[in-house]
Amino acid sequence: MAAGGFCRLPNGSVVVALELPGPAGSGTGCVRFLVVAQNRARALTRLRNLGLRAVYLRGNAAPPTPDEITAVLHHPDGLIWRTAPDAGVPEVSQELWHPIRTLLRRPAPQA
Repeated sequence: MAAGGFCRLPNGSVVVALELPGPAGSGTGCVRFLVVAQNRARALTRLRNLGLRAVYLRGNAAPPTPDEITAVLHHPDGLIWRTAPDAGVPEVSQELWHPIRTLLRRPAPQA
């Protein structure tokens, strides 16, 4: 189910795209993450440090599109996400990219 890929940029850095199942109870199906880093190992380490422990990149089946690369390069954190389009639906998504902190934010305790 997990798909991903990478693209090396002219300056030597790498943009990694990973599609993973969304968090339990979040209501999101799959989530597509984009990370920019100096190399693939550092990109995956950034995701692992955020709690996504079982993240691996095998192959280059779903590399980031030019629009995705532009989005992650223009984000100050260099780490963004949005829900992945369903199979059979065109790749064009109307959803905006979100910073990673919105996905990892814990809900406020109920009083």
